[in-house]
Amino acid sequence: MQTLLVPVASHDALPSVFETAILAARRFGSLIEGVSLRPALAEYVPVDMVGGMTWLRDEEADKAEAETAGQAFVAFMEQAGLPLAAQGPCTPETVAAAGARYRWRADVPAGDAFLGQYARLFTATVVGRPGGSDGTPRMTTFETALFESGRPILLAPPIAPATLGEAILIAWNGSTETARAVAFAMPFLRQARRIRVISVEGGTVPGPSAEDLAQALACEGIAADFRAYSAGRRTPGEVFLTEAETFGCDLLIKGAYTQSRLRQMIFGGPTSHLLAHAGIPMLMAH
Repeated sequence: MQTLLVPVASHDALPSVFETAILAARRFGSLIEGVSLRPALAEYVPVDMVGGMTWLRDEEADKAEAETAGQAFVAFMEQAGLPLAAQGPCTPETVAAAGARYRWRADVPAGDAFLGQYARLFTATVVGRPGGSDGTPRMTTFETALFESGRPILLAPPIAPATLGEAILIAWNGSTETARAVAFAMPFLRQARRIRVISVEGGTVPGPSAEDLAQALACEGIAADFRAYSAGRRTPGEVFLTEAETFGCDLLIKGAYTQSRLRQMIFGGPTSHLLAHAGIPMLMAH
């Protein structure tokens, strides 16, 4: 977790995104890089239903928005006491002695496509938990980073967490996606005080059990207990959040979209439930 990418856009959860990134950076001595996230002009071509005219976002306003994003990012990092990263390329020697630090990259193009590509260079991307209303992070930001980067996503909750990675819950379903999430989360797992693996009957795919994963983690030198819940009236997503609260979890690890996005949009699913209701940080991968 040595490099964390933070796409910065205007939404109500932005302070929580910053704080979550800082908690991770202090835990691992990470470099936080902020970039302005704004839609490409071509992504916004609204149609005037009365006059039949189209218009584009104002380019000057778009640039001003990017500058404001950079100012907000730098101000928050300075207030948190993080130093500005040294200029020049990283070297193993400078990284070992650097500790948590930040930098801002100003020269980035607009559009989510850039985010999906650039995020491939970072250990993880920190974004806010997406919502479906004004003032919440965009779902397209989360999905672009999730599907295009090949890297994990650290999702910040709407309200900034006090801790990160002390008590970890793994929402295990036996899938490839969750196996990837667990692999990406190993730095957190090696430092956690408590770890629990849980599975829910009816919410798994053919694959290893929660007990199998706990035993595999033990072979890695990581202690974890496990719980396997039978099917009941609660959905797997509801079980995960209830157990996270009972466990005192401050990081939930899960594979995203074991079922297809379309199926989850229509019928619901654990990923959709967590994205709509989780109040804790989550590390996800696909």
